[in-house]
Amino acid sequence: MTITEFGLDVADGLGRTGQKALPAKYFYDELGSALFEAITLLPEYGLTRADERLLGRHAPEIARRLPVTRIVAELGSGSGRKTRPILEHLSGPIFYHPIDVSGAALARCEQELSGISGVTVAPVEGSYLDGLKLACSRRSPRDRLLVLFLGSTIGNFEKEEAAGFLAQVRARLEPGDALLLGADLVKAPKMLIDAYDDPVGVTAAFNRNLLARMNRELGAEFDPRQFAHQARWNAEAERIEMHLGSLTRQEIAIPGAGVTIQFESGETIRTESSHKFRAGNLPLLAVRCGFVPSAQWVDAQWPFSENLWMVE
Repeated sequence: MTITEFGLDVADGLGRTGQKALPAKYFYDELGSALFEAITLLPEYGLTRADERLLGRHAPEIARRLPVTRIVAELGSGSGRKTRPILEHLSGPIFYHPIDVSGAALARCEQELSGISGVTVAPVEGSYLDGLKLACSRRSPRDRLLVLFLGSTIGNFEKEEAAGFLAQVRARLEPGDALLLGADLVKAPKMLIDAYDDPVGVTAAFNRNLLARMNRELGAEFDPRQFAHQARWNAEAERIEMHLGSLTRQEIAIPGAGVTIQFESGETIRTESSHKFRAGNLPLLAVRCGFVPSAQWVDAQWPFSENLWMVE
């Protein structure tokens, strides 16, 4: 059996000594993407609404600050709902490339945004950097490009990895291009715990779907009922963590990853680390990664920021 990238990452993440962990990108199969869309509607999860408020309120100013832009590439577009105000305020014609690992999310995005006048939607299913490379290859010499990295996805990287990733994005851009980066900010731990452990249990289902995905795609033998959803605030690292904790001592075969994994009772898989930022540090991060910070907007209800960085 040929082991896929998913299988290799599972073997590496669950077979390591110490804290077991899996990349958060594997949440987003068709079911996982639908569950995440449901999470964004929960009253406890204020992040998406803050993102949308800022974009809706400041889209005209964002557009005014940009050179004439012809190509927009969005990393991790999801359904694209929150992107509409930006596209509507840019002067067309615009080629919009939503980039996502979820084909289902891209289909919803194309349906959501294809009706905007002057906007051509050209989805790219794949990784962020590969998709951005493709979008860049389609530009003419005078085309300016806007990269959107909205929501809080940058928080899923470790802090040094985030800087490295943003530097790689910068390396693919040219003078006159721009990046609009969403970043969730440090706030009261209770707000964060409630957001990542809702009383309805949607986030728990989203988390456990990762086990079900391994069953479906890798032939694993997980019983999701034998794992508890956990949300933790790590104050030292300033991040919220999601874990799946084994409720018993158990052994799980994962044929598609070529491994059998032992779990002790109480042992966890860390499935997400969502780092939170401080607003004053984000312009410093921009400079470190080769950008020029242009503007920052912060939501008053749910501390969240949109950051416009330019390439000069």
